Order: sequence, then C-alpha cells, then structure tokens
Amino acid sequence: MFRILWSLTRGYRLCPWRSPYLRWRIETYWGLRAESVTFAQFWRFGWRQRKELLRYLRWAARMSGATARTSVRAG
Repeated sequence: MFRILWSLTRGYRLCPWRSPYLRWRIETYWGLRAESVTFAQFWRFGWRQRKELLRYLRWAARMSGATARTSVRAG
C-alpha cells in the first residue's frame, strides 16, 4: 500500500496537493476544480475521505501485485 502511495506522489512528495494526478482524483470525487486545490482543501478532503482513500490504496496495491504476478508467469 505504501509503495502505491509513494508512486502516486512521485515528484510531489513534499507537497502532494500540487500533484496533477491527486488533483484529478479530488476533482473526480469531490467536484472541486483541480487547478484550485489548495493545501487546506487537500488535507480536508484527505481527512474526510480517509476510509475511501485507504480502500482505494488497498485495491491499487492488490492490482499492482496481480499485475506483477501475471507478468512473472508470462515471462
């Protein structure tokens, strides 16, 4: 799960609210314009949606692991 989070924040680890990918996710789920996401809005969103975000990270980790296992078998 932390590996996925690490890759999602690539290039923006010290300021994740500036990540285009994370802004896009907030825009998709919350409806806030991606360009206008501020530090406070990012952390408010993260706190309010923490259960859903954890669920997403677990799902993404499972999918990443499944992809890795499939490529090893195919290779």
